[in-house]
Amino acid sequence: MNVTTGLFYVISAVLLFAAFRVITARNPVHAALYLVLTFFQGAMIWMLLKAEFLSIILVLVYVGAVMVLFLFVVMMMDVNVENLRAGFWKHFPLAAVVGVVIALEMAAVLMGGFRVAEDPQALANAAESNNTKELGKLLFTKYLVQLEVAAAILLVAMIAAIALTLRARKDSKYVSPADQVRVRSADRMTVVKMDVTQAAVAPAVESSEPKP
Repeated sequence: MNVTTGLFYVISAVLLFAAFRVITARNPVHAALYLVLTFFQGAMIWMLLKAEFLSIILVLVYVGAVMVLFLFVVMMMDVNVENLRAGFWKHFPLAAVVGVVIALEMAAVLMGGFRVAEDPQALANAAESNNTKELGKLLFTKYLVQLEVAAAILLVAMIAAIALTLRARKDSKYVSPADQVRVRSADRMTVVKMDVTQAAVAPAVESSEPKP
């Protein structure tokens, strides 16, 4: 066993533990932090496979953007954990079936997807090629339509999330920017004509003597 293999087993063990804690942690913030650790370990595995671009993208996109958003949402929302756990056993059979199907699909793909070709020329070409360049060629040539469809789906999801969560606050003062642009100087200031200032009349002093 060399150093790379040892690091792979150590990182994989930490990844599996963090992924297990994501679904078992009672505190949502702790679960989100364990998910950050899971993404970091996945990025390290990509780095061991010499896929530096995918590793950096995983850290920048998921850890730097998505997980920060998740943490803000979890910490700002008053999440009632007891209500979330109330229907756990009710939906557990369906979730178990979906999990088994996903595990079988991944096993079918992984068992036959990592067989390296025995051709020495193919191995030499793979060692000399730039994986980032080859990935870019595939994304913007063969999988261009799929990439555009995924981008459109993400854009629609982002717009829908903003539309669903946008609420007008009644306790804040709001001024329309369009009204501010169309305003005129005559609307901002009104000149009022007033009478000439006169001297104040002294009030009459009441007598302290009793009236007859």
